[in-house]
Amino acid sequence: MTDKTLTRMDLSEAVFREMGLSRNESADLVEAVLTHISDALVTGEQVKISSFGTFSVREKAARVGRNPKTGEEVPIQPRRVLTFRPSHLMKERVAAGNKR
Repeated sequence: MTDKTLTRMDLSEAVFREMGLSRNESADLVEAVLTHISDALVTGEQVKISSFGTFSVREKAARVGRNPKTGEEVPIQPRRVLTFRPSHLMKERVAAGNKR
């Protein structure tokens, strides 16, 4: 495993190289896609990207947790959490270690 992290800048640079758009247009395109995905998730929509995976928001109910150090019971408030479920193709690709 590497310590490399894929950033917005890396994505816009890839769009610049692959699509031939200007760097500014590439950055705007990446930003627009990420904003559209974020907005959909905020409204509770599911985001499915073919051959990649599905992002969804899950409602978690209130529950009683426990402080592992003291054993004291602590209430955990209800909340929304973001989940990602990779597609079978993505799982296979990661397992195989393919770079492309």
